[in-house]
Amino acid sequence: MGIALRPVRSDEYEAFVEAARHEYAADIAANSGRAPGEARAKAEADIAALLPEGTATPGQHLEVIVDAETGGQVGRLWFAERGEEGERHIYLCAIEIDEQHRGRGAGRAAMLAFEDEVRSLGYGSVKLSVFGGNARARALYASLGYTEIAVEMTKRL
Repeated sequence: MGIALRPVRSDEYEAFVEAARHEYAADIAANSGRAPGEARAKAEADIAALLPEGTATPGQHLEVIVDAETGGQVGRLWFAERGEEGERHIYLCAIEIDEQHRGRGAGRAAMLAFEDEVRSLGYGSVKLSVFGGNARARALYASLGYTEIAVEMTKRL
């Protein structure tokens, strides 16, 4: 599947952010042991803090992942410019492939398109975080050459 990225339009912003909140809250609840309501509140607060000006927030890039042939939406991707001069990098905040498009290479193609965009912006590195329970994403990132630099572990007593 050929994939392209395009910026989120203003009329798509609310749906984009709501999908990001939903997925992030689900990941928090599934992987941190927080109750769903608490996870939703954390997701809402975190996203509001990162996007105070919506699509106009400096350094934030909200993208729609589209099928290059049809132009139809396949998913969402969000990344941010981070770091100080000399140590600047891109942080992948979120990537989500819509359920009906999973398992057909869309995630890999979207990551490769994302990396091309990062290079075109003049950045030489990408950082990301992934919940330990997300084995599918971890395997994808590893297959693309991403390496673990830290592992946070928890034991509930």
